Amino acid sequence: VQLVESGGGSVQAGGPLRLSCAVSLSSYGDYWMAWFRRAPGKERELVAHISYYGLPNYADFVKGRFTISRDNAKKTLSLQMNSLKPEDTAMYYCAARWYRRTDYDYWGQGTQVTVS
Repeated sequence: VQLVESGGGSVQAGGPLRLSCAVSLSSYGDYWMAWFRRAPGKERELVAHISYYGLPNYADFVKGRFTISRDNAKKTLSLQMNSLKPEDTAMYYCAARWYRRTDYDYWGQGTQVTVS
């Protein structure tokens, strides 16, 4: 199983960035997908998740700014980030969990987002 993130980079505050995650799971449609992030010196935190049937949910600190989406046919996950703030600077990780499990089992290697 591979989850490969892309799209990270450096951006000015207020700008947009779009992250993508390519997933090699054979039954991708049975998995909840999520974006997590970890800032230096901080704990990992959930940014957003989307159910296997497409229902999104967001952490309060990104509501109204970020949009999570999935394409089951292409086996991809995306995170559109708008109105970025310096406090959004972190390593962002894509994760997957089978719909009957509560823990995320599969993780990508992460992509760095830096907002200045």
